[in-house]
Amino acid sequence: MTPQLSSDERIARMTFASVYPHYVTKVEKKGRTEEDLLKVLRWLTGLTKAQLFSHIKKGSTFTQLFDAAKLHPNASLIKGVICGHRVEEIENPLTQKCRYMDKLVDELARGKKMESILRE
Repeated sequence: MTPQLSSDERIARMTFASVYPHYVTKVEKKGRTEEDLLKVLRWLTGLTKAQLFSHIKKGSTFTQLFDAAKLHPNASLIKGVICGHRVEEIENPLTQKCRYMDKLVDELARGKKMESILRE
């Protein structure tokens, strides 16, 4: 019997490519665009559109994606609950970065103004 992976381990092994289409579907269902999504992802990660798509094409894990990223200095201003956890209280740095991303996508899908999402 193989040991069950912790939530942090599952996130570390998950590929960005496996999640990205779900992000696109979520925001488009709510009337936002993939370009809006990319703007939010670029703000958080500091990666260009080409770099993000390169990570998708290569099948990069979230570990690899965030190792290449330079998190926005205002990312720590992202607060609230996502997946039942307060993002500002998550102790694992990688899991917290992934939940920051989830929170931004959720805010985008809920129709928040871009200036508010990007903490400008």
